[in-house]
Amino acid sequence: MNDFQTTPKTELHIHLEGAAPPAFIRQLAHEKRVDLGGIFGADGNYKWSDFVHFLRVYETACSVLKSPMDFARLTEAVLAEQAKHGVIYTELFLAPDFCGGDLVKWREYLAAMSEAAASQEAKLGITTRFISTVVRHFGAENARKTAKISAETAGPMLTGFGMGGDENFGSAKDFSWAFHCAAEAGLGLTSHAGEVRGAESVAETIADLKVSRIGHGVRSVEDAQLLRLIAETGVHLEVNPGSNISLSVFPTLKDHSIAKLREANISISVSTDDPPYFDTDMTREYQGLASTFGWGEADFAAINRDAMDAAFCDAATRQRIKAKFEETS
Repeated sequence: MNDFQTTPKTELHIHLEGAAPPAFIRQLAHEKRVDLGGIFGADGNYKWSDFVHFLRVYETACSVLKSPMDFARLTEAVLAEQAKHGVIYTELFLAPDFCGGDLVKWREYLAAMSEAAASQEAKLGITTRFISTVVRHFGAENARKTAKISAETAGPMLTGFGMGGDENFGSAKDFSWAFHCAAEAGLGLTSHAGEVRGAESVAETIADLKVSRIGHGVRSVEDAQLLRLIAETGVHLEVNPGSNISLSVFPTLKDHSIAKLREANISISVSTDDPPYFDTDMTREYQGLASTFGWGEADFAAINRDAMDAAFCDAATRQRIKAKFEETS
């Protein structure tokens, strides 16, 4: 039976800070002599009980990330973990708000992370692009600032612009200026929707922010008309099954909407979101989908083709990565 660990994979939805290995955060805290207040369980992994507690643990873990070098080391650690599970192309979400917060400092952080990503590509063969991310509950005015910073630094490595945070905060339309600014700079657009809130969140995000991708979007199945719109327009859904189960969007994997989304001819990809918090990795995601829905190599090859068609990268990179998938098919 295929364990899928070496199957080449594209991962489009993973938060850099949320992917920090617990051992990496413990080591950084030790070096800085910071007490993280018991955010780890007896097994050494992050320990949280509900969504509010998850956010608190997440923020505490991030509190030791203070400099461009910290984020460069984090980038190396996260990419090494992804490469262990067959990921050959990834797009990492990262927030300028946590990386200096202004243009000058953000340039320093981005340069450090870009250098780390280039080093890991040379060593491990994993290609990386970055998505600058607005924190929704920080508000629309802050999003404008983030958009301007992102537009100024758009380039070969920073190729996307997105929004995470509390999906219940405000309306998508509040952030339309920020997304228009990013689009004008040539950045690809994605936004979280249809995870905490229902199908209406996805519909308004597509209409108001003009995104080509939706982070999660799994509750789109609640609206048949929306499903048809997504399929017809080719909007891509970045699906994170393990995350959705851990956060009780669905009770079990067999209840997850991912199979229905594929049956509706919607372009999807599979990702891990914040893998160490949800006790997952890309190997386990594939194994779970294979055992639950009977998917095999052909299904995952189709998903990875969809992912690369939706990726925020140049045509040459897209073709190069696709060729690697063809070599192993």
